[in-house]
Amino acid sequence: MDLSGFIDGYYSFNANRPNTTDGYDQINQLYNFNDKTDQFELSAAKLTLNHDPDPVGAHVDAVYGRTNSLINSAPSNSNSADQLNYIEQAFLSLKPPKAKGFEMDLGKFVTSAGAEVIEAKDNWNYSRSLLFVNAIPYWHFGARTSLPVSKTETIGFQLVNGWNNVSKTNGGVTGVFTSAYTKTKYTWDLNYIVGPENVNTTSGLRNLVDTTLLLTPNAKFNAYINYDYGQNRDGEYSVTSTCDDGDEGVKKPSTSAISTCTTTYGDKNLNHWQGVAFAARQQVTGTQALAGRFEYFNDPNGFSTGTIQHLYEFTATYEYKWAEGLLVRAEYRGDFSNVSYFHKLANQTADQQSTLTVAFIAFFGPKR
Repeated sequence: MDLSGFIDGYYSFNANRPNTTDGYDQINQLYNFNDKTDQFELSAAKLTLNHDPDPVGAHVDAVYGRTNSLINSAPSNSNSADQLNYIEQAFLSLKPPKAKGFEMDLGKFVTSAGAEVIEAKDNWNYSRSLLFVNAIPYWHFGARTSLPVSKTETIGFQLVNGWNNVSKTNGGVTGVFTSAYTKTKYTWDLNYIVGPENVNTTSGLRNLVDTTLLLTPNAKFNAYINYDYGQNRDGEYSVTSTCDDGDEGVKKPSTSAISTCTTTYGDKNLNHWQGVAFAARQQVTGTQALAGRFEYFNDPNGFSTGTIQHLYEFTATYEYKWAEGLLVRAEYRGDFSNVSYFHKLANQTADQQSTLTVAFIAFFGPKR
């Protein structure tokens, strides 16, 4: 059983100095895990136990801090006795020796979608992208499989309890289809997630297409393109009723016990969102690296961000490996919207926010 872990802390400064009375006090909006600003904050303290399947294995990630508060924040998890709070992942693995690489995991595991992961040390930038925060889930609970079908491609299927849920109010399951095509100079990942995500009903499906092209031309330079498109159809039809009380055939709300009414059922509302991110990382020296990210996110129904808007974001990150197992990152990030979305000072708003962040990540384990 391998033991590993890390501690991730940071200090962030937001030029808007958000100080409101509506729940956004000292918050970097659209951020995850490093969203507290103008203060020192513990993003995550994590401890991992892992045993690779031979043929049976197990993996447990216990996490504490702001990260845990966000990834396990779904109401169904907070009110459930089996919520697995403070647990990022906990699953058993089975890899039969004669199954040609087939593997099955059962339990709670992070999503296969996205170009970034929950752990900051494994990303190029310290802050998570707009796509990570708004377009994809964090994790799933259920079963997942993977199988190499050639020397370059591995496919998989997952049957899970939807997005970020241990248990669900609607009882419907979600399917996840995955493909990873790996060559020497690039890797192409494709994920498709489909299932009911509306509360208390299996009517209406949520669909997500996520794809990432990772370019690895040499050992020092890497880049990726990540695209997401999602849609969620409401579980209820829109209903319109008009009644005729015999008053010269004029349609109006019913005012008598005897009336003729017509009910019209409209289409279910379709909410959708999409975005694209471009990122690159250059290893400058053995201890220093530079990374940049630019992305665009469109939320035409306000489903993901709560506001109908177009968003742009740019991030520049400097990384210094201070010692073995200790990373220091300094980062500038600018977020821009076509509406006054970002909180500023006391109950003001602006169409942009700029932040500066310094982060320290100390980690240990057999592979550092």
